[in-house]
Amino acid sequence: MIYMTKYGVIVGSTRKNSYSKGVADAIVAGLPEDSEVTYLDIASLPLYNQDYDADSPAEYTKFRNEVAAQDAIIFVTPEHNRSISAALKNALDVASRPWGESVWAGKPALVASQSISGISGVLAHHTLRKSLVFLDMPTMQQPELYIGNTDKLSDAEGHITNEGTKNFLADSGKKFSEFTKKFI
Repeated sequence: MIYMTKYGVIVGSTRKNSYSKGVADAIVAGLPEDSEVTYLDIASLPLYNQDYDADSPAEYTKFRNEVAAQDAIIFVTPEHNRSISAALKNALDVASRPWGESVWAGKPALVASQSISGISGVLAHHTLRKSLVFLDMPTMQQPELYIGNTDKLSDAEGHITNEGTKNFLADSGKKFSEFTKKFI
């Protein structure tokens, strides 16, 4: 029996036609054809509150179950005020709690950041990586995916249109699939 690897994709931007979603789509294009890819919605998660640990909102339980079902996670983050978006931080918190019940642990991760500026979301990228270390997620180190000037690489719907960038991101998706095999 051939096993299909399950990739969860978390886009840190909740904006319609976001550049982060376009970057994620371009990475996913490089995954093996038999991959199972699920985009995990973070926009509808209520703000994490430890008071909910004993009786979690249905959105928390659904999200935790979706993350638990994945073999590997692809994160694409914009940079918000030199950090990751509040929605992405909230998603990390929701699926790591209650204490001792994190569903992130052991899942291989790929981190990509993007920005319309030239600094490519580098600070958000490394902020996210620090959290993934704590969450015990082995994270692919190379290639580094800092995508700058995304507004010039994309169309109005956020899709990457620059051929060199599309090829680089698809190749990174392929490399991530190879990285993932070490852990599943």
